[in-house]
Amino acid sequence: QVQLVESGGGLVQAGDSLRLSCAASGRTFSSGAMGWFRQAPGKVREFVTAMRWSGSRTYYANSVKGRFTISSDHAKNTVYLHMNGLKPEDTADYYCAASANTKYGDPYYYTREGPYEYWGQGTQVTVSS
Repeated sequence: QVQLVESGGGLVQAGDSLRLSCAASGRTFSSGAMGWFRQAPGKVREFVTAMRWSGSRTYYANSVKGRFTISSDHAKNTVYLHMNGLKPEDTADYYCAASANTKYGDPYYYTREGPYEYWGQGTQVTVSS
């Protein structure tokens, strides 16, 4: 059984940095992608960033481009979300997701929730102004 466990959330001030971790167990991912989504209070869940396991191609939402970075440690089956220059609007529950599906030719494929079969329980990030 695949499990994704997020950690690293917390309360920070605007401009601070934070690193979220997502450790995957139960399966070693060598294809597909890992992604981060977030859901702010009263809003729908939205895509943040994703990374292909093979080739490390990355994708970012415009709202976080230049501030957030996704990275991975294949040996640990872990993906990280490095968040810099945090803003109050980044306040949300952050979810890690894993997709074993592989598709090329569609740059928006991993920005959608559909390809992801596995989801973590979420970790809360609160950014105060």
